[in-house]
Amino acid sequence: MKRSLLSLLIGSLAIAPGAQAFIVSDIRIDGLQRVSAGTVFNALPVEVGDDIQSPDIAGAARALYQTGYFNDIRMAREGDVLVVGVVERPSISAIEIKGNKAIKTEDLMTGLERSGLAEGEIFQQATLEAIRLELERQYVAQGRYGARITADVEAQPRNRVKLRINVKEGKVATIQHVNVVGNTAFPKDELIGLFELQKAEWYQFFSSADKYSREKLSGDLERLRSWYLDRGYINFNITSTQVSISPDKQSVYITVNVDEGDKYTVSDVKLAGDLIIPEDEARKLLLAQPEQVFSRKLITTTEEILSRRLGNEGYTFANVTGIPKPDHDDKTVELTFFVDPGRRAYVRRINFSGNTKTDDEVLRREMRQMEGASANTQKIEQSKVRLERLGYFKEVNVETPPVPGTSDQIDVNYTVEEQPSGSVTASIGYSQSDGLLLGGSVSQSNFLGSGNKVTVGLNKSDVSQLYNFSFMDPYYTIDGVSRGFDVYYRTYDYSDSDISSYAADTFGGNVRFGYPLSETQSINFSLGVDGTEITTGAGTPQVIMDYLTEEGTKFTNIKTSLGWSQSELNRGLLPTAGYSQSLSLSAAIPGSTTTFYKLVYRGQYFQPITRSLTARFATRLGYGGAYGSTSEMPFFENFYAGGFGSVRGYKDNSLGPKAAQRDNADDFNSMGGDVLVEGTVEVLFPLPFVKDQRSLRTSVFFDYGNVFDTTCSSQVVDCSKPDLSELRYSAGVGLTWITPLGPLTFSLAKALNAKGKDETQTFQFSLGTPF
Repeated sequence: MKRSLLSLLIGSLAIAPGAQAFIVSDIRIDGLQRVSAGTVFNALPVEVGDDIQSPDIAGAARALYQTGYFNDIRMAREGDVLVVGVVERPSISAIEIKGNKAIKTEDLMTGLERSGLAEGEIFQQATLEAIRLELERQYVAQGRYGARITADVEAQPRNRVKLRINVKEGKVATIQHVNVVGNTAFPKDELIGLFELQKAEWYQFFSSADKYSREKLSGDLERLRSWYLDRGYINFNITSTQVSISPDKQSVYITVNVDEGDKYTVSDVKLAGDLIIPEDEARKLLLAQPEQVFSRKLITTTEEILSRRLGNEGYTFANVTGIPKPDHDDKTVELTFFVDPGRRAYVRRINFSGNTKTDDEVLRREMRQMEGASANTQKIEQSKVRLERLGYFKEVNVETPPVPGTSDQIDVNYTVEEQPSGSVTASIGYSQSDGLLLGGSVSQSNFLGSGNKVTVGLNKSDVSQLYNFSFMDPYYTIDGVSRGFDVYYRTYDYSDSDISSYAADTFGGNVRFGYPLSETQSINFSLGVDGTEITTGAGTPQVIMDYLTEEGTKFTNIKTSLGWSQSELNRGLLPTAGYSQSLSLSAAIPGSTTTFYKLVYRGQYFQPITRSLTARFATRLGYGGAYGSTSEMPFFENFYAGGFGSVRGYKDNSLGPKAAQRDNADDFNSMGGDVLVEGTVEVLFPLPFVKDQRSLRTSVFFDYGNVFDTTCSSQVVDCSKPDLSELRYSAGVGLTWITPLGPLTFSLAKALNAKGKDETQTFQFSLGTPF
C-alpha cells in the first residue's frame, strides 16, 4: 500500500512539470501480462480527447488501483500521450494444504474459494492473512486451542505464486471442571446434569462429552435457560460464562454464573382475537391453567395445539401467540393467547409429481384431504404419512402454495421420489436350528404401478422346504378393503432338530381380507384349506404314534382366522419408538379331520429412558385347544419356545414337554404344548463408532417364558399346566444387523434357571433369517 501511494505521488510529480492541462491524443498501457487492456480502459475514467489536469491523473490512478489487479501504478505524459505503467499482482498457481485431519481438505478449499483464494485468482496478502485467522478461529470453536495455521508464499515464473497452508491442529481440550454459581432453587449436580459438556468419568471410554466445543456450550446454556423458564423463573438470567484454558491448552474449566430470580405462577389464562371454534372447546386445549407454575414450554405447546386445531377448520395460516403479562409484586403471570385465524383456505387442486412408475390413482386413494374442501392441516399431513407407509417412495414432501390471484385457495402439491418396490433375490444363510438356508423370491410390491403385491418364493433348509405364491390387492374396494390369496407347499423333517422326530408335508391355500378400522388399526379375516401328511420313523416318540393310530396320518383341515392389529411404531424394520399389538384367533372348523383353535396375542412397547437409551417390552401369549369330536389339539399345531424370538440362552424349541424316542430312551425331543407364555425386557443402546444405527440394534435383555400343556400325558416329562413358577429366565446381550445377505442376529445369553431336560446354549446366531 505504501509503495502504491508513493508511485501515485511520483506519477503526479512526473506530470507536474507541465503544470498545464492537455488534451489526451492517445493512451498507452505498459506492463500488462494477464489483465486485458480492455479491463484497464473500462476502469480508467479518462478517454482520448479529454482535457485533463494533474488532479484528474491522480484520480485515474486511484480508480485503477481500486480494481485490485495491480500492486503498483505509474502515470506519465509523453507529449499529449498519457502513459499508464502497471505492475500486476501475482495470480495463484496452486494451493496446498497439509496437516489437517479434523476438517477435510475439500471443506477448507471451499472456504478459501468463497473468500477469493483459488487457483487462477489474483493473490492478495491481506486476504490470506484474514483466512489464516479465520481457520484458527474454526479450530478454536472445536476446542483445539493449540491449533496454529501458517502460510508460505512461493514465487513462481510468469508472476505467479504457490500457496502452502500448514495446519497444526493440536488436540481437543478436555473439560476438567464444570461449575454453576448462583443457584439456590436446584442442586448444582442436577443443573450440571443438563449439560452435554461433562467431565468424563473413568468408565466413559467412548464418550466425547468432555471435548469442549463452543457450539455445545451454547446449546447447554440454552438448555439451562429453558429449564428455569419451564419452572416459573421468568427473570432467570445467565450473568456471565467463563471458559478458562490451562497454559498447555489441553484443559478447559467452565463456570456459569446465574441469577435465578423469583418463581412465578399463572394468575389467569385468557383468550383473545377471533377464536373461530367455540371458546369452551378452545379452553380445553389450553395446557397452562391458573395457579400452575409458569412454563414457557406449556405456552409454546399450547400455541401449536391451537394452530393445528384452527388448521383443521381450514385456517391453514392461523397464528396463535401466547403473551405473558407479569406482575412482579405478586410474582404472578397473566397469560393471553391471541388468535389470528387469517382467511379460511380451500383446496383447489391436489397435484403429484415424481411418480414416473406409480399410477396417480395409487397415490390419490391414500388422500384424506379432498379437492374442493376446506384445507385441513391434519388431513394433509395424514395423507403424506400414508404415502410414506406405502414403501414405494424414498421421500415424500408436501407444499401448500396459495393460488395466484386468489386470497382463499391453495394447491396441495405432493412430490415423491420413487424407489424400487420390486426385487428378484437369492439368499444363503445359516441358522443353528435349521442349518443351511437357501432361498429365492420374485416380489413386486407395486406390480406395474398398480399398488398390488405379487410374490413367488422358494426357501429350503435342512429341516424345511417352502414354496409359495401370493397376491394382495390393498384396495379391493374403494373403502380400503384388501383382498389376497396364498398357495403354498411346505415340508418339515424334524429328525435332525430338537422337535420330536417326524416329517410333515402340507399343501394348501387361503383367501384373506383386511378391513381398516382407523389409520393404525385393522381387522383381518382368512379362509383356507390345507392337507397334511405325517410320516414317522424309528425315533418317533410313542405318544405321537398313539395319536396317529387314533386320528390317522392324513389330515385335511378347513381353517379360518380372525385378527385385529394396531401399530403406532415409528418404522416397520427395527423400530425404536411407539407400540404395536395384535390378537388373532384361528381355527379348523367343522368338516375338518380335526377341529381345534389357537388364540395368539403379540405386543411390544418402546419407552425412551435417556437420549440414547430405549427400553423395549414385548410379549407373546398363546392358547390352543380342541373342540367337537377332537380330544386334543394336533401335536403338529403345538406352540414351541426357546431360542431367537423367544427365550434366548435355551436351544431353539427346546423348552416345555418332552418325550423319549422309541429307539433311544435317553434321547428326548420337544413336544410343545397348548399354552405359551413368553416375553422380554430389553434396553436398546447405540453401538459406539457407528453413525447410522437404523440397520443395527444392540441391546441387553432379560427373557422369560415356557410352554405348558393342559393335558399332560404320562409319556412326557417336564410337562406342567400353566404355572408362573415354571417360567424359564435368561439374560444377556444381543445384536441384529441388516446386511446385504439378510439379517445377521446373534446373542450371548446365560440361562438363569434351567431345569430337568432343558438344553441351554450360550452363543446363538442366525444369518439370512429375520429375528
